[in-house]
Amino acid sequence: MQGLKRKIVYVSLFELFAVALTTTTLMLLAGSSGAHASVAAVASSTVAVIWNFIFNSMFEAWEARQTKKGRSVARRIAHAIGFEGGLVAFLVPLFAWWLEISLWQAFIVDLWIVVFFLVYTFLFSLAFDRIFGLPASAQGGQPQAA
Repeated sequence: MQGLKRKIVYVSLFELFAVALTTTTLMLLAGSSGAHASVAAVASSTVAVIWNFIFNSMFEAWEARQTKKGRSVARRIAHAIGFEGGLVAFLVPLFAWWLEISLWQAFIVDLWIVVFFLVYTFLFSLAFDRIFGLPASAQGGQPQAA
């Protein structure tokens, strides 16, 4: 499976499992009911997808203006910190308001979620590639832009 179909299947499955796992995490860490936590999980998933699109568009526009091309480790770290930092800025107030907890509690909950998603993303991507095969960009042949 390649192209747009692969991306749609990836994001759909990723977010489906993410909402279920985030709901459980919010229930445990914030002491919320399943219904209340699931609304927060769906909202955070929606925010993450929208922020991903906006942030990556801005990052790529900035990146295109740089004289040094490619994606060094430093640039990838800057990308990850920028993305996660923006997500924290959006989600902490959302969690505090919706789950009726303090901003500090929401920040701690969100930190747990960030750490969890680092592991989840790695494992999900590994499993997805094993089940559906590698994307064309990772199969060799033509050089792909990073």
